[in-house]
Amino acid sequence: MSTRLGTTITKKIMEEQRQFPGAKGDFSGMLYELVVALKVIAYEVNKAGLMNILGQAGTTNVQGEIQQKLDVFANTTIIHKMDHTGYLCGMASEEVEGIIEIADKHPQGGKYVLLFDPLDGSTNIDVNVSIGTIFSIYKKKSNNPKCAMEDFLQPGSNLLAAGYAVYGSSTMFVYSTGLGVHGFTLDPGVGEFILSHPNIKSPPKGRIYSVNEGNRAYWDDRMKKMVGYFTDEDEATGRPYSSRYIGSLVADFHRNLMLGGIFMYPPDRKSPGGKLRLMYEAIPLAFIAEQAGGGAVNANGERILEIQPESLHQRTPLFIGSKEEVEISKRFLAGG
Repeated sequence: MSTRLGTTITKKIMEEQRQFPGAKGDFSGMLYELVVALKVIAYEVNKAGLMNILGQAGTTNVQGEIQQKLDVFANTTIIHKMDHTGYLCGMASEEVEGIIEIADKHPQGGKYVLLFDPLDGSTNIDVNVSIGTIFSIYKKKSNNPKCAMEDFLQPGSNLLAAGYAVYGSSTMFVYSTGLGVHGFTLDPGVGEFILSHPNIKSPPKGRIYSVNEGNRAYWDDRMKKMVGYFTDEDEATGRPYSSRYIGSLVADFHRNLMLGGIFMYPPDRKSPGGKLRLMYEAIPLAFIAEQAGGGAVNANGERILEIQPESLHQRTPLFIGSKEEVEISKRFLAGG
């Protein structure tokens, strides 16, 4: 269960399971299988430059975006690693238009649904910038023998677990089951995730703001004033903030989670409803942010975890990060 380096993710999952006396191990088993899928993806990402796996796949996803070869590989890997376990009644992927039902040849009757963005930041793949995988897990609600849309379109307040993997200078897996946020680093020598960041707490106040300022011309006045606040000089409030923007949501979020700050993807004239996906990106990362002491809201200042989803591929603006910076964003979003 542990290596010479410390606590493995297997041991940590077992420890959390023991806090629920009636647990039968299905939820833990599901997490184990997902971790295996992420290891496979990490392995392929790390040797992508040596293999014929870089570049475009020649297809588009449901969002109309050009798929990269690694997009397709990551999506297929997660589906094939999870569909035969018996733990799930269905899945949903950012790359697939509808529900992914469990084939009849596999065990049926799973109690959970898995939603995932198989490879976030894929436009950065070919230039060796950090990318990631995001996931969330809900308990099935419907009486459908397989699964129904209502099993997926649940608010984030119903989440059982969420997390992400970031594939960078090392591979990290960060997750929460509502019992705090824990980070694990993949030890390539033993092929195991080792607990490296227990009980992650985001600083209540940060010094970083992350936003694509190339879109400034399309922002409304609220957003321009907000960024102006973060860039103005004021010694008493620790301004100006430092600007850091990678363009991979997982990487930007992870840095601000650890160091403190705010990530912003506002609505603009090009994307008035926002661009990020509520189900696959905003909700799971909002869950992590709140568990670490931060917050996440949309352009109306509404808590992301309280939004009732209306469709699998619904988009949303997102303001996420440290508690103080999120409160500042809410003030400007309200016109203050």
